[in-house]
Amino acid sequence: MYNFAKRMEEVSASAVREIIKLMSNPEIISFGGGSPANESFPIDTIQDIIDKALRENGNQILQYGVTEGWKALREAYLEHIAYPKGISASLENVITITGATQGIQLISDVFLDPGDVVLVESPTFLSTLMVFNKNFIKCVPVETDEHGMIMEDLEEKIKRYHPKMLYSIPTFQNPTGITLPLERRKKIAELASTFNMMVMEDDPYGDLRYRGEALPPIKSFDQTGHVILLNSFSKTISPGLRVGTVLAEPEIIQKLIIAKQCADTHTTNLTQVVCAEFLNRGLLPGHLKAITPIYSARMDAMLEGIKNYFPTGTQYIQPEGGLFIWAELPGEPDMQALLEKAVRDCKVAFVPGKPFFVNPEDGRKSLRLNFSSNTPERIEEGMKRLGGVLSGIEIS
Repeated sequence: MYNFAKRMEEVSASAVREIIKLMSNPEIISFGGGSPANESFPIDTIQDIIDKALRENGNQILQYGVTEGWKALREAYLEHIAYPKGISASLENVITITGATQGIQLISDVFLDPGDVVLVESPTFLSTLMVFNKNFIKCVPVETDEHGMIMEDLEEKIKRYHPKMLYSIPTFQNPTGITLPLERRKKIAELASTFNMMVMEDDPYGDLRYRGEALPPIKSFDQTGHVILLNSFSKTISPGLRVGTVLAEPEIIQKLIIAKQCADTHTTNLTQVVCAEFLNRGLLPGHLKAITPIYSARMDAMLEGIKNYFPTGTQYIQPEGGLFIWAELPGEPDMQALLEKAVRDCKVAFVPGKPFFVNPEDGRKSLRLNFSSNTPERIEEGMKRLGGVLSGIEIS
């Protein structure tokens, strides 16, 4: 017998990772992952950037880099992403990371001890729950409505549990697709300051807006340095680059640098150069303008599929952007059995809702659907197949 660390008893294989395995089977129409469309990747531009960078600066790029990240990328991030969103910061406020999930892990390393309390949206990103569980962090769910976290419940939970941190995805939340309104964003920043609570604001989807008006991040209302902002290039340029950023107070960044030195020394220079040059060439706005209509059409196809094929009484979120649609079925469905039947009999996959909840039973009737990875035609066919499986539920 192997004597594994006790922390590994607190986590299990991610439901999403298991679903992603199915995506390699071309017969499966998978609504289970969270991957951008393959058609969205600016392959020729990335190739041009890499060729030019290696010709002109190959020795430095292929050498070890500094832990806080490639300077040109941090500068470009501030100029092209942070400042336009109303955030005041300097280079000392930014560290680059190997994907936003590493940021979640590093922030946890820096701030959270075993037994500390973290408040999370109910439901929330399942990989974050896995990180917290692995580190023996106590997660307390905050109730949500169709607009996100309910501020009265948040304040009550703060007073009752004295949390060290709040974790939130305020824009096109994973898994629900909900966007937190302006006044609630301001309230979170205010509560964080009043109760000396850190806020981890995870914003990987904010630029993928297909309708409605953009909202400023919670960080833009932070007056006391209690909000830490995570951004990622995974959904806007490419997930395979594995590049993200953390923006926080310099004292926090210094701690994150130490934690990252223990993790991977530094994020890959070459992929940081790609992101920096992409921003500095002014390509991001045009790239987003090109890909958002693709995603918008796919989202509309999935919403239409739910309307046309899902059981009467199904409740679902109609997001303004992001990559996901969240639905709740009527009756008392066995979501795991339905998933197995959908994969086996109809070659369609989705993610059941339970893994996204601190209390899994709260998600027993729910499912998350991803629309970004399939064409509208394939979505139409997949939703018709899936609707046939779900409509066989006995409604109690």
